[in-house]
Amino acid sequence: MSEVTMRVNGKSVSGQVENRTLLSTFLRDSLGLTGTHIGCDTSQCGACVIHVDGAAVKACTMLAVEAEGADVATIEGQANADGSLNVIQQAFQDHHGLQCGFCTPGMVMSAAALLKDNPRPSEAVIRKYLEGNLCRCTGYHNIVKAILAASGQSVDAIAAE
Repeated sequence: MSEVTMRVNGKSVSGQVENRTLLSTFLRDSLGLTGTHIGCDTSQCGACVIHVDGAAVKACTMLAVEAEGADVATIEGQANADGSLNVIQQAFQDHHGLQCGFCTPGMVMSAAALLKDNPRPSEAVIRKYLEGNLCRCTGYHNIVKAILAASGQSVDAIAAE
């Protein structure tokens, strides 16, 4: 067993974990942050994407002990300070970028990482970036529209498809 301490969504948290505990498991089971979804445990689906020290990470591929001292952001910490949806979350709602919602937290976290590094990505760049995130419901079309909208770009060209 090891003691881990990290900042999660701006708050310092600590807990006892077995050394083999995945970060996704620690977030969900120890901290109750169930927005980090576990879809595959093999880093194929992207439902568990979070940010660790500002970088997008699949939480099912990282041990909790590896996040010792890190700054971790999950979907639960993405809303605005007043509790309203942030621009990416609102764009997903406005452009129907979700259906069942299972992949949505990982998609939103991936979109946030993309837009941090590339504030105005093209449709092709968005589609390439999302290759590590699987969605079985939407066909990605509206997810791409939502990310374009969140970046302040027109979705008219893609809407015609």
